Amino acid sequence: MKRWKNVAVLVVISFLLSFAGCGKKEDAGTNSETGSETNVEMNSIPASEGDELIKAYSSFELKSEDLNNGVWDDVISNTDRGSNVSPQLSWQPVEGASVYAIYMIDLTPHYWIHWISDGVTETNLKQGWAPSSDYVGPYPPEGGPHTYDIYVIALKKPVERLKGGVDSQTLKVQEFIDSTDTDAEGNTGNIISIGHLSGTFTR
Repeated sequence: MKRWKNVAVLVVISFLLSFAGCGKKEDAGTNSETGSETNVEMNSIPASEGDELIKAYSSFELKSEDLNNGVWDDVISNTDRGSNVSPQLSWQPVEGASVYAIYMIDLTPHYWIHWISDGVTETNLKQGWAPSSDYVGPYPPEGGPHTYDIYVIALKKPVERLKGGVDSQTLKVQEFIDSTDTDAEGNTGNIISIGHLSGTFTR
């Protein structure tokens, strides 16, 4: 009987130790475009909560003819199914805005920047509007869907430069967006509002 009691105690201790370790394990993560292993800790905002990046700012409606039922059309992708062209975007002019800035980001599982455009003055951008230096379409690894969010930032005045690089990974997207709240002359309160679209693409 004593032996069975000892076995039971060992089982309970093993269970408690394994449970306690769950919260300490660091996720290796996966590079959002290549599918390769990376040592970056998973601390990015979940794809379903991309709007958390801009919750501190007011918003305006942003539309795209290339986003249908929550899925980006093949044509915008940098795959054999696509043409690697920037999606069509449109919005109503924002009062007080002199320029707009654009970010398109893959949120799955880490931030990967696909589009950066600065000094935008139009409010109806045709499909393929962005030059290749500003835009690289989605090209996720084969498998499950990736979530791609577009942010159009209405600014009072131009900024010195937009942070980040096209076709690169970063965990500082919030910092990049917030930095546009300071204009090129150092004045703060530069962001008027932000338009946001979210859609998935599967290779």
